[in-house]
Amino acid sequence: MIWCVEDDESIRDIEIYTLRSTGFKAEGFADGAGFFEALKNSTPELIILDIMLPDMDGVKILRRLKSSSDTEHIPVIMATAKGMEYDKVQSLDIGADDYLVKPFGMMEMVSRVKAVLRRCSSEKKKTILKNGGIQLSPEEHIVTVNGERIILTYKEFELLKLFLSNIGSVFTRDKLLNLIWETEYGGETRTVDVHIKTLRKKLGDCGDMIETVRGVGYRMEALV
Repeated sequence: MIWCVEDDESIRDIEIYTLRSTGFKAEGFADGAGFFEALKNSTPELIILDIMLPDMDGVKILRRLKSSSDTEHIPVIMATAKGMEYDKVQSLDIGADDYLVKPFGMMEMVSRVKAVLRRCSSEKKKTILKNGGIQLSPEEHIVTVNGERIILTYKEFELLKLFLSNIGSVFTRDKLLNLIWETEYGGETRTVDVHIKTLRKKLGDCGDMIETVRGVGYRMEALV
């Protein structure tokens, strides 16, 4: 479902008509109030958002969308007036995925909608594991801590991936040896302790998120 937030009824109607005639489901809203009321009950696949609206401008709506974990993932295409360079730049900085400059052709609108949806679909396929300031991309083999990339050994990376995939779960040293080192020999559990120590050090301030469960093993604390 594509939502069009546009106070000019004639423009809104033709946007909806064009989207529906090209295979999309579409719905329109004349102002921010109606838009946010509808958002309580359903979530659109993409939003075409006009900047000039009667109750709250599109930039404020965009800022509100991107500040909420429930709606930050929804792609947004902003509709800006010709010559309003500041509005365009500000929207992109806040998190808009694309923009249309009025007056724009309906086929251009459809083309941009398809392009943004393709791009977002591709990005969704990339799994990102997160907890607090830690982010790990299994496909790209990249780890960042508070936005800074860090370099881990293969075993450190696999340990961190396991913890991030099982937040709050406790792993014994023997279990970690079995999962990461693929051995059931319990006499080398010191290997686990050494790798946990170096991993914590590389994670910096986030290293404390890997907790020692006395007499059992290790787990990663869940952070909001």
